[in-house]
Amino acid sequence: MSWGERLAELGIELPDAVAPLAAYVPAVRTGSLVYTAGQLAFVQGELEATGKVGAEVSPEEAKRHARTAVLNALAAVDALVGIDSIVRIVKVVGFVASAEGFTGQPAVINGASELLGEIFGEQGRHARSAVGVSELPLGAPVEIELIAEVR
Repeated sequence: MSWGERLAELGIELPDAVAPLAAYVPAVRTGSLVYTAGQLAFVQGELEATGKVGAEVSPEEAKRHARTAVLNALAAVDALVGIDSIVRIVKVVGFVASAEGFTGQPAVINGASELLGEIFGEQGRHARSAVGVSELPLGAPVEIELIAEVR
């Protein structure tokens, strides 16, 4: 089964790749790796939410935003090389705009990691960083970037 068929089986439709907000491209291929730029939880051109996790945004909401952001990262890969060229997900880096004292960044970024596991199975298991930051672009609560090995 192709990854595209797996997405359809899960009822997931990849969004269009989000246009860059500044002077960069959504994804770059070097050799057999694709690196994505940081992706926010945009849906049809709008951020799903703004605010800091642990204050304006609950950890459960932020976990859903991480899921949306990783779909945007996959859309960037798809636009560059096609989703079916993915061999495996190598690494995910997740940034969480965190209220003072919030330490649940790993649980938030699980939203991205768990979705990658649902889609790619063993090929979705990856190395990861979950980093708390004071601010993210546009006031977003979560930003995700990934590295994928491709054919």
